[in-house]
Amino acid sequence: MSFVTRFAPSPTGLLHLGHAYSAMLAHDAARAAGGKFLLRIEDIDTTRCRPEFESAIYEDLSWLGLSWDNSVRRQSDHFADYAGAIETLRALGVVYRCFLTRREISEQSLSAPHGEGEGADGVVYKGPAHPMSADEEQARLTRGEAYAWRLSIRYSQDLLGEDFARLDFVEQRNGSDNEHIAARPELLGDVILGRKDTLASYHIAVVHDDALQGVTHVIRGEDLRASTHVHVLLQKLLNLPTPTYCHHKLLTGHDGKRYAKRDKSLTLAALREAGVSPADIRTRIGLPA
Repeated sequence: MSFVTRFAPSPTGLLHLGHAYSAMLAHDAARAAGGKFLLRIEDIDTTRCRPEFESAIYEDLSWLGLSWDNSVRRQSDHFADYAGAIETLRALGVVYRCFLTRREISEQSLSAPHGEGEGADGVVYKGPAHPMSADEEQARLTRGEAYAWRLSIRYSQDLLGEDFARLDFVEQRNGSDNEHIAARPELLGDVILGRKDTLASYHIAVVHDDALQGVTHVIRGEDLRASTHVHVLLQKLLNLPTPTYCHHKLLTGHDGKRYAKRDKSLTLAALREAGVSPADIRTRIGLPA
């Protein structure tokens, strides 16, 4: 069996030690398996992504001694692909237009469940109690109101029937131990797949690209484990293969907080400038030299 994995950063800031850990894990796993390591630039958020951060990604990874196979895929060059995937889901009847603003969703959060949902507050939007009428939807479109395409968990369950309850994925633990996990797409609720200012969301773009690029193993942080449950549903709906998943620990500082792009002292660029070597980085994050 072939082994293909990827590192897929967003150029919204400089890479830090946590990124180095994720990239090195994926790179080392691919090389050990005699497989491929791909680099993908997830720059669908065109309001926050910047060219200088993309250039810094290439520089940082090369400095770490990492090399990637094939050409780099930049998601902002492929919005038409993601629109096509959303259109397929529309034809299946499992997406709907949601006209609620972020503020309205936030106001509803007082009575809504919280967990791994969208946004910093983890709101899980379960969808409208009743479908919007065609007349109201058309009136809102005529007025030019902004909307988002949301994936309906309820409609997906109705479409898939018993197959919905059988959704699962393989989680790889401790290097080689595999565990079958029952997928629970409701953990994130009716997630956004696209909107006016961001034509595609992370969920639809990553599922599309992993399948397109033949990714067999997804190695990413445990903060994205809940997203995997939704991704498995999207893969089923779009008739795409489901990779094996490995969700690694998140590195934290002395204060117990996970590394973030806003901490400038822990960026790879700052560490490199301070004289830290790639070997030092590996030792610091607990990877073999």
